Amino acid sequence: MEKTLHNPTGKQRIGLAFLLAMLAALGPFNIDMYLPSFPQIAEDLGARASLVQLSLTACLLGLAIGQLVIGPISDAIGRRKPILLFISLFALFSLLCAFAPNILVLIIARFLQGFTAAAGVVLSRAVVRDVFDGKALTKFFALLMVINATAPMIAPISGGAILYFPFASWHTIFIFLFVLGIVMVAITARKLPETLPEQNRRPSSIGNTLKTMGALIKDRSFIGYAIVVCFVQGGTFAYVAGTPFVYQEIYHVSPQVFSLLFGVNGLAIILGSFLVGRLSTYFEERSLLRTGVIMSLVANSTLLLATVFHWPLYMLVIPLFVHLNSVGIILTSSFSLAMVNQKERAGTASALLGMLPLLMGAIVAPIVGIDETTAIPMGAVLFCNSLIGAIIFFTFTKPKS
Repeated sequence: MEKTLHNPTGKQRIGLAFLLAMLAALGPFNIDMYLPSFPQIAEDLGARASLVQLSLTACLLGLAIGQLVIGPISDAIGRRKPILLFISLFALFSLLCAFAPNILVLIIARFLQGFTAAAGVVLSRAVVRDVFDGKALTKFFALLMVINATAPMIAPISGGAILYFPFASWHTIFIFLFVLGIVMVAITARKLPETLPEQNRRPSSIGNTLKTMGALIKDRSFIGYAIVVCFVQGGTFAYVAGTPFVYQEIYHVSPQVFSLLFGVNGLAIILGSFLVGRLSTYFEERSLLRTGVIMSLVANSTLLLATVFHWPLYMLVIPLFVHLNSVGIILTSSFSLAMVNQKERAGTASALLGMLPLLMGAIVAPIVGIDETTAIPMGAVLFCNSLIGAIIFFTFTKPKS
């Protein structure tokens, strides 16, 4: 019988957290690192803002569909092999993005890049469920989120820093992602053992996958929390797609200042995840989730007013910070609540949790580019999604019995 990790502590726990955070960070890096170059890509490829934002939509769709495919595969053959295969492909598709000759090729390449990066996102969460249970699951996932939340902060800052050099361009950013993928394959091959024992694996087929997905959808508790995350986190992609143009074209900040403003919000997610990890000993996860949902709704109500009345930039930055703080709270607490009863189907459950907000993001990302002269579409999408998420939470989810 295979020897597997179970609730590791000390250095082993910290090492696993950093390794899984690096894998999960491929998603945020893939999404966020090229954001400062949106205006440059539009000019270089002769594309409208909405088409450049469509490349983000393609990436989000790839991440969503990739999780749906890769999660069930890992439930059948284990976690390690799919990680090594798909992250290797991620590196190759990053090169395709780097040398895309037009916006159509870039959009296609971004879909493929997102699809393969999904392995790091979905399987890092599945490994957490393989290895931990109980309160240890919540605490470790909170630690993972704190570490991983630095990625949305570092990624756009790194992209802005790369663009600062005279010889660099948006192509350089994708070459960097190629190198990052190669490094991740090497580290994973050396450091990550298989975490899913053979006796816990499930046969992989379309029929079995659909059956498992159907069971998860019928699980009122699981799907309720998943839908809350879908709307609140999914709506956040309106911020991801909108701020490169809102900050730089409407408020006239430089790519470097945009990167700093965008990156600072990574601190908000870190703070939210950190608070859940600390407070989960004293408060139920559902109470923490309720707090996050209310925070998001209040913050985005303020943001909508700021966009309608064109208030100063700081009146956008502050509510966005509060909203992203709530996202850190919501993601960490909802993961524990949704995954508590998932064991042998953890890969599929993790895929569904990750897929829904990305599909929502793919829908909302192009919407914010409808009118490039105002930030109102961004504010309206964030507000509507937070409102729906709050309604779902208070009417569709139920406390653990």
